[in-house]
Amino acid sequence: MVEWPAQRGMLGDVSGRSILDLGCGNGGKIAELVRDGAAESVGVDISGNFVADPPVGLQLLRADLSVPQAIPELTGRRFDRILFLQSFGYAADPVATLVSARDLLTDDGFILLTRTQPIRYAVERMEQNGTSLGEEYFAGGTHFHVSGWNDGIALAKRTYTISDLLNIFAAAGLRVEAAAEPQLSEEDARRLPHKKAWLDKHLGILIFRLRPVAAAG
Repeated sequence: MVEWPAQRGMLGDVSGRSILDLGCGNGGKIAELVRDGAAESVGVDISGNFVADPPVGLQLLRADLSVPQAIPELTGRRFDRILFLQSFGYAADPVATLVSARDLLTDDGFILLTRTQPIRYAVERMEQNGTSLGEEYFAGGTHFHVSGWNDGIALAKRTYTISDLLNIFAAAGLRVEAAAEPQLSEEDARRLPHKKAWLDKHLGILIFRLRPVAAAG
């Protein structure tokens, strides 16, 4: 309702574009892009729980996203678009992962990367710990976040700030070409006031379109 339409908007026309989706989950999104005209594309996820009937032109691989260039099936491949849709937090070494992904881009390619607003987690920790927003936003280390789909599961999350993300991008030789913070449309906000109230408090996700920094000289 909010995230995927915004991601599609930032991605632009995929007709004839080769796409690599790193951390693709069940492969549903990359499958949709291939059905919408994307060229030979690949989805990668550690789970291996993929859609049953991927479209022609889509290869789904069970592998770790942390070092894309180390995946044998990607050897010699280049992609017009590389996606990290809420998957970048699983990278063992964020800078190294982005460098590896950057080197798989075509000359005019870009990376589309999304992350949860760090303020969301800071608000949750503030309420749990009885502290302030600033204290929790700038707190380092790892905290445990209750899963949105199973409140009996706590997920370990490394804390980060927006400046942390920008510094990671820069260290990987990438620049932010565009960014977005998607919100509900006015119609959806009226129809779903509980969703609007949640977004007003937690802010949703950040979307970045990243391109390699041009070589000097």
